[in-house]
Amino acid sequence: MDLEARKISFIQEFLRLQNEEIIVGLEKLLHKRKAELLEKEMKPMSMEQFNNEIDQSIEDSKNGRVISAKDLKRKVQKCS
Repeated sequence: MDLEARKISFIQEFLRLQNEEIIVGLEKLLHKRKAELLEKEMKPMSMEQFNNEIDQSIEDSKNGRVISAKDLKRKVQKCS
């Protein structure tokens, strides 16, 4: 069975569930596994890249390419 067929089968089985405990458990497992995979894929940046990011941030700040936390919060709330 290929991945797409397995996902469809899983969704069908999931939709038949009536037990909230099982659903909560599956949600927790999904979130945990996604976080584990993301952490596994993340690679630390090099010191050179880190310093370049700092330099770029300082340049952005000097040239007014920043947004205040208050404005960012307003912008995010508009999108939700």
